[in-house]
Order: sequence, then C-alpha cells, then structure tokens
Amino acid sequence: MNAYHVAVLLLFILGSVAGADETLRWKETASRLTAAIDAAPKAVELYSQRGDTRFFLGEFALAAADYDKMVTLDPDLDSGHWRRGIAWFYAGDFEKAAAQFERYHSYDNVDRENGIWRYLCQRKAFGLEKAREGLLKYEKDDREPFGDVYRLFQGTMTSQELLDNIRDAKIPEAERQKRLFYAELYVGLNDAVEDRTEAAQTHLTAAAQNTWGERAGYGPNYMWQVSRLHAELLAKSVPSLK
Repeated sequence: MNAYHVAVLLLFILGSVAGADETLRWKETASRLTAAIDAAPKAVELYSQRGDTRFFLGEFALAAADYDKMVTLDPDLDSGHWRRGIAWFYAGDFEKAAAQFERYHSYDNVDRENGIWRYLCQRKAFGLEKAREGLLKYEKDDREPFGDVYRLFQGTMTSQELLDNIRDAKIPEAERQKRLFYAELYVGLNDAVEDRTEAAQTHLTAAAQNTWGERAGYGPNYMWQVSRLHAELLAKSVPSLK
C-alpha cells in the first residue's frame, strides 16, 4: 500500500463519504417520490429517480424493482438499462445482471465498461475461467483508460501497470484524476470479486475519495456512488477495515 492509498484510507476511516445529512436527504427524497408515484403510477421518470435514490441508500433490491417497473412501463428501455444490471449485481442476482449487460452490448458495442460489468457478474456467477471466456469482444477504441482496464480483466495487465500508466502519462491533471477514478474503481471491483478484501477496500476508497468522480455528471457520478457503497459494504463486513 503506497502513501497515496494510506492517505485516502485514513480519510475513509475518519468518516463515511455519505454523511448522515445526505442519507437523511435521500430518505426524504424517496418518501416524496413514493407519494408522487402513488399519484402518477405510470410516470417512468419517477421510478427512475426513486430507483437511483434507493440505490444510493444501499437498498439494492428495491432499486432493482423500480428499474424493473420502468421497463414494464416502457419496454424500449430494457437493452440500455445498465443501472438495472448494477442494481441486480449488488442485490446478488448475478445471472440476471450478466444477461442485462449482454443485452446492453447490442445497444452499445463500444463501451468496454459494460463488458467489465458483465465479466464481474459472470465471475461471481460462474467463476474465473468462464468469465474470462465470456469477455465481450470489442473492435473499436473506447475512452481512456478503458483499453487498459479491459486488459486487466483479460489478465494481460496488472493493476500496478494500469495505475502507473496513468500516473506517468503526459496529460492534464484533470484528465489524470478522471482516469485514476475509473482505474481505482475497477481495480477495486476486480480485487473484490477475487476476495482480496483489503486491496479492494484500498482501491475503492481511493475512488470514493476522488473529487472528479464525486463532482462528475450523471453516469460517472453513479459510478462514484458505486465506489462509495462498495467501500462501505466492505468496511461493515470486515471490522478490521473500519
């Protein structure tokens, strides 16, 4: 563990990224959305917003149920609904989650981030060998750092090589922080599915402490929430990591 990771882990130990005030705000938002849904039970966007809020609260099965309702109301949303795949993953329904990311590949065959999530689901459901065999194939370039991140999951690059490539790259600092956010997140998730709990906690905490991820737009911010939630789950399950 290098000095950078020690620093961010200490920050996490001193206090959860999602404070009590923010948790209370999400709970209040979920209650307001429930009342709105009662008044307009076919409003897809309300289920979307409540699903996100429930996910941020760590209520993964309830979030997945809201995302399911969105697809019931509008079946065209099915193939592109990556949030439902992530919610299913955290609810422990790995095969359904893997199938969701498989359908997403027909919707967007460039986004390696989707292929990584399918791998994570298959790794949990079927084991390493089948997950590696089932890695989706990509022919077009993706945004950085997902070429290298995908090589990590293929087993042709180490996490240290991935992180060193970003730190050594001649790029603006803002771009470096964006790449580091994704790298720390997916290195951490890889460690988590491989049961390297302490390493997973270190990298996921680094992602959760990354200010680019926290302040980014909707999709990246959702992934920042993933890093925060997973780090918190690990801290609760292993007392020594608190």
